[in-house]
Amino acid sequence: MSFLILVRHGQSIWNLEKRFTGWVDVDLTDQGKLEAEKAGSLIKTTNINLDLYYSSLQLRANNTLKIILETLGKKKDFTKAWQLNERHYGALTGLNKIETIKKLGEKKVHEFRRSWDTRPEPLNKDNPFHPINIDTYKNLPKEIIPSTESLKDTYERVVKFYEEKVKNNLKDKNILISAHGNSIRALCKYLLKLDNNQISKLEIPTGNPLVIEIDKDNIKNCKYLDKERAKDLVIF
Repeated sequence: MSFLILVRHGQSIWNLEKRFTGWVDVDLTDQGKLEAEKAGSLIKTTNINLDLYYSSLQLRANNTLKIILETLGKKKDFTKAWQLNERHYGALTGLNKIETIKKLGEKKVHEFRRSWDTRPEPLNKDNPFHPINIDTYKNLPKEIIPSTESLKDTYERVVKFYEEKVKNNLKDKNILISAHGNSIRALCKYLLKLDNNQISKLEIPTGNPLVIEIDKDNIKNCKYLDKERAKDLVIF
């Protein structure tokens, strides 16, 4: 029996400003830091002995994990992987979500945000928000850096990483992943065997650890530790 704990980073600066963030590398707000600290405290109450830690390349996920580790009293290295990055929102990147709904309509924005395989228009490579212009990604080969992604695209890179780097370790180790709303949604689709309609309804709250109990590749239990801030997991 092993445990996989998934944590969406605490509230980021652009979460607060209601902007499409994607691959833009913004940090946590003060509230986000508190959410990360609370996540660490909640994980501590489980008495789960964690062995391995993973995060995306992005600051908000990295700092969430660092705060969790500090709260747990652990000084451990963690693996950073671009495959766990947030979904790239293409030309929507940096736009205010409320203003975009007024401009494009709620139905169209919902389609961009929640559909399985719809990509927004690509972000121009001259745009300062494009990943090729952000220092965080300077060591990534340019050919793997996206200009836009659908949830399906995100799913494919996240699940490939999980199957190649994480899954085998869950046979005898407990693992914590600090990532993002869409990368965690993608992983939940895979683990909980959700269909495309179910995944469109799945919400992932910031800074609330999702504990998944796994026995021989089978999900035995799945729950959020902060019940007051739990979202609908969709019955699995």
